[in-house]
Amino acid sequence: MTENTPIHRRKGSFVGTLKAVLWGFLGVRKGADYQRDIAELNPLHLIAMGIVMAFVFVVGLIVLVNWIAG
Repeated sequence: MTENTPIHRRKGSFVGTLKAVLWGFLGVRKGADYQRDIAELNPLHLIAMGIVMAFVFVVGLIVLVNWIAG
């Protein structure tokens, strides 16, 4: 894929999108990897994966607190 590919036509892999979102949660990423993600991944997929992962994180925290307090 090239950088000239329209955004809605970009086809990033599920694993690649997941890795980009998880690295984003940690806040650390190499510049070259970030640029590759920008060029290859669909922004809509990144947003959707970010929302899903945030939901999973919050539910995981709720379950953990209930388990510890229960």
